[in-house]
Amino acid sequence: MRVVFALAIVLLSFSPSALAETNPVASTLHDLIKEKSAALEQVQQQRAEVQKTLDSINDTHRALSSEINYMSKNISQLSLLMKANQLSAEKLGLEVESIGEDMQQIEVEIQNKKQTIGKLFAEMQQKDSDDLLTLFLRNQSLAESVGEIQTLNALNESLVASIGNLRDLQTALSTKASDETQKKKEKEVEQISIKNQQYILEDQKSEKSSLLAETKNKEEIYQAQLDKLTEQQNAISKEIESVESVLRANINPNLLPLPRPNVLLWPVPSGVMTQGYGRTSFAMKTYGSQYHNGVDIGAPVGTKTIAAAEGTVINVGNQDKYCPRAAYGKFIVIKHTNGLTTLYGHMSRTIVSIGQHVDAGELIGFVGRTGWATGPHLHFTIFASNTLTPAHGNYPEGTSPSRTCGPMPVGGDIDPTLYL
Repeated sequence: MRVVFALAIVLLSFSPSALAETNPVASTLHDLIKEKSAALEQVQQQRAEVQKTLDSINDTHRALSSEINYMSKNISQLSLLMKANQLSAEKLGLEVESIGEDMQQIEVEIQNKKQTIGKLFAEMQQKDSDDLLTLFLRNQSLAESVGEIQTLNALNESLVASIGNLRDLQTALSTKASDETQKKKEKEVEQISIKNQQYILEDQKSEKSSLLAETKNKEEIYQAQLDKLTEQQNAISKEIESVESVLRANINPNLLPLPRPNVLLWPVPSGVMTQGYGRTSFAMKTYGSQYHNGVDIGAPVGTKTIAAAEGTVINVGNQDKYCPRAAYGKFIVIKHTNGLTTLYGHMSRTIVSIGQHVDAGELIGFVGRTGWATGPHLHFTIFASNTLTPAHGNYPEGTSPSRTCGPMPVGGDIDPTLYL
């Protein structure tokens, strides 16, 4: 009977989390994960210092030396971001390996538990075959009979406990499998990001070299370019507003989701809003239209941008081919199934194509400073899908031929903060 009670204690004391503590391989992996986390934290601190310098550069000074300095710091920031992503990918790889070790041990414990349950069942069946009267008549004393009944009860309690432990193990295994799948996806995203950020880094270096070549590193040439650019920016801003003010009047509220938070995901998970929607103070003094048709989300060049909801990509373009530094730059437009269409502008790189289906939260590109952008950020606009123009000729759906900037994404815009 003491053996049975000891067995029950062992079964009841099992904890899946204790597996890692007794496994030397898992312990080593956990130490390596801690090392990667510490290294990642150090890089993030370096990035924060670079960002302080970027924020301190007075972009309103409009001097060539400030612009070159700003571009250099953005390149440094991007290099650190790539290093952080590499460390994150390595850490995720170790976490996947650690989860795999845990799963193997849990699977072994599940098999052991099943064998234990089988033995308990067999012993229970053997003892249950005798009724209470038989037990009393078979034993020489009352104490022996009571002891055998207590043993039977202990077996029953052990069986119930073992089944509960088995259920816990199976739940733990399922959770680990889910965690492993998620970690693998996150690692894949990091690897995709690093690959694309390498291209972005080369673009940033090329842009810096081009600016120095175009201006011959002379302030007067740069200022003349800025004056001409300002005129073009204001003209395009007014043109967009003249079209969208009409489309805004065509918005049908019955075709839109009820305004509430979390209808759409925040498109730059690590970013913060730097400019709101409508006639903001910045728009009033900066834009020819005096109107901002979306929100700006500040984040360093190369930061991940995700789809705000499930949908189909209906437009991908680069307006810098037609009007450098004067409009949306590199952009993406996604039409969703809920009556909303989203625009992502000023991107450094896009990784989706027209006609592609995307899931909510799927990586679609990276924050940049293309088009009319004083600093790195994502311009995010929401259009009512019913206001989009049909596709025509070489122009995708929701696009209007601009007088000065090629294919222009336009629509009846809505305040994004109603749905984010």
